[in-house]
Amino acid sequence: MSLKEITPDEMLARVLHRDGLMLIVDKPTGLPVHRGPKGGASLEDYFDALRFGLPRAPALAHRLDKDTSGCLVLGRHRKALAHLGLLFKHGKVGKTYWAVVEGGPDADDGTIDLPLGRLDATRGWWMKPDPKGLPSVTTWKVLGRRPALAFPASEEAKANLTWLALTPVTGRTHQLRVHCAAAGWPIVGDNIYGTAPRFAEPTQQLHAREVVVPISKNKAPVRVAAPVPAHMRDWLGACGWNGEDPGFQ
Repeated sequence: MSLKEITPDEMLARVLHRDGLMLIVDKPTGLPVHRGPKGGASLEDYFDALRFGLPRAPALAHRLDKDTSGCLVLGRHRKALAHLGLLFKHGKVGKTYWAVVEGGPDADDGTIDLPLGRLDATRGWWMKPDPKGLPSVTTWKVLGRRPALAFPASEEAKANLTWLALTPVTGRTHQLRVHCAAAGWPIVGDNIYGTAPRFAEPTQQLHAREVVVPISKNKAPVRVAAPVPAHMRDWLGACGWNGEDPGFQ
């Protein structure tokens, strides 16, 4: 589905969870969460349709990159938004991402502990490994692998691929993308830190698969998983995914 085809009703169908405090939506790839200076579609265009009867539209509790799909949390009113902001700030919200990377680690699980800092003032939010930067930690686990094919039918088939579950312990901008690239296995389709062309396929293979939000003190945390998006199905299948939803990890 192209962005131009997404209607308010179709965005409503992407709501994965709704209660009196928050919404969790399945953000499509290619849709920025904010309106850009040059205009164009954004998730904010749909906030009014996501009010569900409340006088105020919801607002972002955190952010996902334009080309990252999956679970995105919205606060439904000011008090809820402030509470969610503190949960995210203090690392109380659990997040798991799925990624397909070029190459991959030799081990089956591990941790990347690599401080990150701003690349430079001219590059906005672009980041880089920086010993003097903010502490940044990501844990990872291999979910599947595809060795390079001996007789590849395409350029993409020449490389090893690995399907990873990534958990950002900290929440730095572009953290997973920079950490994977710095480890030597950039995310497929990453056209800033990886090897993908700047304005061409493949689509970035990074999906906010699962979020766990302890929104209420007297209730179990809300746990939501976003379905596998269409643009990742073939890449995950190449790494051993059987086409079924495995549920929570």
